[in-house]
Amino acid sequence: MSSIEFCFEKIKKFSLSTDHITKYINKLIINELKEPGDIAVIFCSDEYLLDINKKFLNHDYYTDIITFDYVFEDIISGDLFISIDRIKENSQQYGNELVIEVYRVIFHGILHLIGYKDKSEKEKYLMKKKEDYYLSEVDFSGQKL
Repeated sequence: MSSIEFCFEKIKKFSLSTDHITKYINKLIINELKEPGDIAVIFCSDEYLLDINKKFLNHDYYTDIITFDYVFEDIISGDLFISIDRIKENSQQYGNELVIEVYRVIFHGILHLIGYKDKSEKEKYLMKKKEDYYLSEVDFSGQKL
Protein backbone atom coordinates (compact mmCIF):
# COMPACT_ATOMS: atom_id res chain seq x y z
CA MET A 1 0.00 0.00 0.00
CA SER A 2 1.51 3.32 -1.04
CA SER A 3 1.07 6.66 0.66
CA ILE A 4 1.91 10.28 0.07
CA GLU A 5 2.31 12.42 3.17
CA PHE A 6 2.63 16.20 3.38
CA CYS A 7 4.52 17.77 6.29
CA PHE A 8 5.64 21.23 7.36
CA GLU A 9 8.99 21.78 9.12
CA LYS A 10 9.85 25.11 10.76
CA ILE A 11 7.24 26.99 8.72
CA LYS A 12 3.62 27.93 9.15
CA LYS A 13 1.31 25.31 7.67
CA PHE A 14 -0.52 26.49 4.55
CA SER A 15 -3.60 25.18 2.80
CA LEU A 16 -2.93 22.68 0.03
CA SER A 17 -5.36 20.25 -1.59
CA THR A 18 -3.40 17.11 -0.80
CA ASP A 19 -5.96 14.83 -2.46
CA HIS A 20 -5.66 16.84 -5.68
CA ILE A 21 -1.88 16.82 -5.84
CA THR A 22 -1.70 13.18 -4.75
CA LYS A 23 -3.90 12.25 -7.72
CA TYR A 24 -1.50 13.97 -10.14
CA ILE A 25 1.64 12.58 -8.49
CA ASN A 26 0.24 9.06 -8.86
CA LYS A 27 -0.81 9.79 -12.45
CA LEU A 28 2.74 10.96 -13.30
CA ILE A 29 4.32 7.88 -11.72
CA ILE A 30 1.96 5.46 -13.46
CA ASN A 31 2.35 7.29 -16.78
CA GLU A 32 6.12 6.74 -16.48
CA LEU A 33 5.41 2.99 -16.09
CA LYS A 34 6.38 2.92 -12.42
CA GLU A 35 4.47 2.11 -9.25
CA PRO A 36 3.69 4.60 -6.45
CA GLY A 37 5.37 3.82 -3.14
CA ASP A 38 5.75 5.85 0.04
CA ILE A 39 6.52 9.50 -0.57
CA ALA A 40 6.90 12.33 1.93
CA VAL A 41 6.66 15.93 0.75
CA ILE A 42 8.18 18.13 3.43
CA PHE A 43 7.74 21.87 3.05
CA CYS A 44 10.31 23.93 4.94
CA SER A 45 12.18 27.23 5.01
CA ASP A 46 15.30 28.24 3.09
CA GLU A 47 17.40 27.91 6.24
CA TYR A 48 16.08 24.45 7.04
CA LEU A 49 16.82 23.22 3.51
CA LEU A 50 20.22 24.93 3.48
CA ASP A 51 21.12 23.00 6.63
CA ILE A 52 20.12 19.72 4.92
CA ASN A 53 22.08 20.73 1.81
CA LYS A 54 25.22 21.36 3.89
CA LYS A 55 24.84 18.32 6.14
CA PHE A 56 23.99 15.66 3.55
CA LEU A 57 25.33 17.00 0.24
CA ASN A 58 28.19 19.30 1.32
CA HIS A 59 26.63 22.16 -0.69
CA ASP A 60 26.55 25.64 0.81
CA TYR A 61 23.78 27.24 -1.23
CA TYR A 62 20.02 27.63 -1.30
CA THR A 63 17.93 25.35 -3.48
CA ASP A 64 14.23 24.74 -4.03
CA ILE A 65 14.25 20.96 -3.52
CA ILE A 66 16.38 18.12 -2.21
CA THR A 67 15.21 14.61 -3.02
CA PHE A 68 16.15 11.54 -1.00
CA ASP A 69 15.67 8.42 -3.12
CA TYR A 70 14.30 5.23 -1.52
CA VAL A 71 13.22 3.69 -4.83
CA PHE A 72 13.17 -0.10 -4.95
CA GLU A 73 12.90 -1.63 -8.40
CA ASP A 74 9.89 0.13 -10.00
CA ILE A 75 8.34 1.32 -6.72
CA ILE A 76 8.83 5.08 -6.44
CA SER A 77 9.52 6.12 -2.84
CA GLY A 78 11.42 9.00 -1.32
CA ASP A 79 11.46 12.23 0.64
CA LEU A 80 11.07 15.59 -1.09
CA PHE A 81 12.30 18.51 1.02
CA ILE A 82 10.98 21.72 -0.54
CA SER A 83 11.78 25.31 0.40
CA ILE A 84 8.59 27.34 0.25
CA ASP A 85 10.81 30.47 0.30
CA ARG A 86 12.49 29.39 -2.97
CA ILE A 87 9.14 28.48 -4.51
CA LYS A 88 7.74 31.93 -3.70
CA GLU A 89 10.81 33.55 -5.25
CA ASN A 90 10.64 31.27 -8.33
CA SER A 91 6.95 32.04 -8.86
CA GLN A 92 7.69 35.77 -8.83
CA GLN A 93 10.77 35.42 -11.02
CA TYR A 94 9.03 33.25 -13.63
CA GLY A 95 5.59 34.87 -13.37
CA ASN A 96 3.82 31.66 -12.34
CA GLU A 97 1.06 31.31 -9.80
CA LEU A 98 2.39 29.97 -6.50
CA VAL A 99 0.29 26.80 -6.68
CA ILE A 100 1.66 26.00 -10.15
CA GLU A 101 5.23 26.44 -8.93
CA VAL A 102 4.54 24.11 -5.98
CA TYR A 103 3.33 21.42 -8.40
CA ARG A 104 6.31 22.02 -10.71
CA VAL A 105 8.84 21.49 -7.94
CA ILE A 106 7.03 18.41 -6.61
CA PHE A 107 6.89 16.94 -10.14
CA HIS A 108 10.60 17.76 -10.53
CA GLY A 109 11.39 15.74 -7.41
CA ILE A 110 9.19 12.83 -8.52
CA LEU A 111 10.90 12.81 -11.92
CA HIS A 112 14.27 12.57 -10.13
CA LEU A 113 12.96 9.56 -8.18
CA ILE A 114 11.89 7.97 -11.46
CA GLY A 115 15.43 8.40 -12.76
CA TYR A 116 15.53 11.65 -14.71
CA LYS A 117 18.64 13.79 -14.24
CA ASP A 118 19.28 17.50 -14.78
CA LYS A 119 23.04 17.94 -14.82
CA SER A 120 23.61 18.41 -18.55
CA GLU A 121 21.76 20.82 -20.85
CA LYS A 122 20.14 17.88 -22.65
CA GLU A 123 18.95 16.40 -19.34
CA LYS A 124 17.66 19.80 -18.15
CA TYR A 125 15.74 20.21 -21.39
CA LEU A 126 14.08 16.80 -21.06
CA MET A 127 13.28 17.38 -17.38
CA LYS A 128 11.67 20.76 -18.15
CA LYS A 129 9.71 19.23 -21.01
CA LYS A 130 8.41 16.48 -18.69
CA GLU A 131 7.51 19.04 -16.00
CA ASP A 132 5.65 21.17 -18.54
CA TYR A 133 3.80 18.15 -19.89
CA TYR A 134 2.62 16.97 -16.47
CA LEU A 135 1.68 20.51 -15.45
CA SER A 136 -0.42 20.78 -18.61
CA GLU A 137 -2.37 17.71 -17.43
CA VAL A 138 -3.37 19.34 -14.10
CA ASP A 139 -6.74 20.99 -13.64
CA PHE A 140 -5.78 24.02 -11.57
CA SER A 141 -9.29 25.49 -11.44
CA GLY A 142 -10.09 26.26 -7.81
CA GLN A 143 -6.53 25.42 -6.68
CA LYS A 144 -4.92 28.08 -4.50
CA LEU A 145 -2.34 28.28 -1.76
